[in-house]
Amino acid sequence: MLHGALPMHTPTYPTQPLHVPRARRATAWLLSLAAAMAAVLITGCDNSPWPQGSDRANVVRSAMIENTPRHLDPTASYWSNDTLVTYQVYEPLYGYHYLKRPFELVPKTAEAVVRPVYLDRDGRTLPDDAPAERVAESVYNVPIKPGILYQPHPAFAKDEHGDYRYHAMKPGEVGERRSPMDFEHTGTRELVAQDFVYAIKRHATTRITTPIYGIFAEYVVGLKEYGDLIRAEDARLRAGLDPASLDKPFLDFRRWPLAGATAPDKHLLRIRIKGKYPQWKYWMQMTFLAPVPWEADAFYAQPGMAERGITLDQWPVGTGPYMLTEFIKDRRIEMVRNPNYRGEPYPCEGTDKDKAAGLLDDCGKSTPFVDRIVATVEREATPQRNKFRDGYYDLEVFERTDTGNSYVVEMNDSDDVRAEYQAKGFDFEQSADVNSYIIGFNMLDPVLGHGDTPEQAARNRKLRQAISTTSARDHYTTLFPTTAARTATRTMPPGIPGSRDGTIEGVNPVTHRVVDGRIERRPIADARRLMAEAGYPNGRDAATGRPLVLNYDYYAPPTPERKPEIDWVVRQFAKLDIQLEVRATDNNQFQDKVRKGKHQVFWLGWLADYPDAANVRLRLYGPNAQSASDRGNTATAQDAAYDRLFTQLKSLDDGPAKQAVIDEMVQILRDDAPWSFGFYPYTSVAVQSWVGNAKPAILIRDHGRYLRLDAEQRARKLAQWNQPVLWPVVLIVVLLVALVAGARHTLRKRERMNARGDVLPA
Repeated sequence: MLHGALPMHTPTYPTQPLHVPRARRATAWLLSLAAAMAAVLITGCDNSPWPQGSDRANVVRSAMIENTPRHLDPTASYWSNDTLVTYQVYEPLYGYHYLKRPFELVPKTAEAVVRPVYLDRDGRTLPDDAPAERVAESVYNVPIKPGILYQPHPAFAKDEHGDYRYHAMKPGEVGERRSPMDFEHTGTRELVAQDFVYAIKRHATTRITTPIYGIFAEYVVGLKEYGDLIRAEDARLRAGLDPASLDKPFLDFRRWPLAGATAPDKHLLRIRIKGKYPQWKYWMQMTFLAPVPWEADAFYAQPGMAERGITLDQWPVGTGPYMLTEFIKDRRIEMVRNPNYRGEPYPCEGTDKDKAAGLLDDCGKSTPFVDRIVATVEREATPQRNKFRDGYYDLEVFERTDTGNSYVVEMNDSDDVRAEYQAKGFDFEQSADVNSYIIGFNMLDPVLGHGDTPEQAARNRKLRQAISTTSARDHYTTLFPTTAARTATRTMPPGIPGSRDGTIEGVNPVTHRVVDGRIERRPIADARRLMAEAGYPNGRDAATGRPLVLNYDYYAPPTPERKPEIDWVVRQFAKLDIQLEVRATDNNQFQDKVRKGKHQVFWLGWLADYPDAANVRLRLYGPNAQSASDRGNTATAQDAAYDRLFTQLKSLDDGPAKQAVIDEMVQILRDDAPWSFGFYPYTSVAVQSWVGNAKPAILIRDHGRYLRLDAEQRARKLAQWNQPVLWPVVLIVVLLVALVAGARHTLRKRERMNARGDVLPA
């Protein structure tokens, strides 16, 4: 053997396996995979539905119930869910003081809340206390604040020559644009009195829904005749055009003067009202009298705009604190701070309770305080409520004032829930307000309505009275305590002057009776007697023997949360052996059905527009029959005596004479029963503790500019309320590490094996 030589049969072994780099790479890859999966799992423990980090943004988030608003055009909008947008974007002449109660009108775009000048038939000025019969005309001279600017909008954009950039677009030029935000250029201009004149004139249009035209045409001098003129001019403009086309020529209301609405000066609006109508001042705080710039109508009349959904009904143009920047139908909307808003100061007057609650801390500071308002559509109540409880909604529903009632019930039912809600700072104060819910009847319906003969009218009236007696809501809030409310034993909600709330005289004798000083619902035997007198003994037509089947039109889908309440109504009708067919739709479909007069029995909520009996009684005034012209009388009620009394009511100031007229009208409603008066729900808002300056009220809809958000507190609370549960993640990570270790061991073992399967020494 030579020195240093190895025997030929002796194998040589390296000190490390030949494929160690591959094993290491595989191990490293498995460890990286485990780390990545762990990171994903930990990230997934954040259950926030909003983008990461948005909890510290100055953004108020809220829910929308089931769908986005239907009408954002101020001439057309009359539904509560529209006010989420309309009262934040538009500014009428007046508003309500945010904190004072009773409600007090304050100027908004006007410089002052003015008193009318009364004139007689010869145009001579009358004293302020002149009786209604002497007043031929009421003249409102309203000064407009100078310097108010509209939001940035392409309707105002001009080129270097001073011409409007987007007022002469050709077909196809809209391109792929889907909103005003997609236009490159924007502009603005000052608000002037003519914008209010233009807005009043627009109520005469035939192109959109105009729910208040009937009322305004009664009072604004010349508006009824103006409506006839506009119909003729509109027909002339559209002569020879495809009636189904969404594109319509610009209907420029500036071309035709209206005697009852003029602008004697750039910042002076003059409105002439027939006779004496004290309630007119309240209409001037609603968006029906919000200014509309003619440029907006001209811009949205461009070819292809309507097809793309670029209309005033979806993209409002206003002077208010916010502007709409995103509208995804039935999903989400977003409003941002209007950069041109002048910053009206926060109010400095309120009650001692307001001061103690910190509602006066922002006295005199410029509004708005919040940068953005975002609302997301929720189809069902459970996820909506869960997001509020977890802190992901700052206000559960921005425009609703009753969402807190269900939480009050939960607190009363469970000490644990009460402790949790108190720890979270929830405060669901309940109070009465000027709203109501009713079951109504389409008075044009042959079975339930006015009837073609006196005999049929009497039968149908007794049928309505029987149903009203049975569907009285005395036990409703016991079965459904989340609907906290007072039973409507009277025909007007508390808080309205003249309601006779709390008196025996105010009790409706058709549906209730007084026994030993107690108010109780009439027995079912009384309702069955009325059914027999109506010709439906035991729920069958006495002449044909056929069962009585009625349709129940409900304005929301029958979700699991609503179905028990819908079933309750069905059971009440069943007590009279009436078969009730439920036809539940969403709110938009319900409105279409009502406009066509295709409804029969319906459920409806009503929120007061202003605190006066005339507003309550407006919904049953004959000329406002909704199926004919969409003017608010959903029951399509027609009664000459009632209409005559309503005309008197509108001209009266509060006092004994007005109370006497109210009492007469109440008697007609009791006997005729176009509505079954249900209940008056309590106000209680679901709002988080980090939202400041929240003072809910049905009549105040522009509260967005007053709200203040403590975003840092919200971020802390969200982190506290929604701490991730990490033990499942830790367990999964341990299992992954064990798998990696096992895989590494197996891989190294394979690499140490020879061709015969022997394990080589390490």
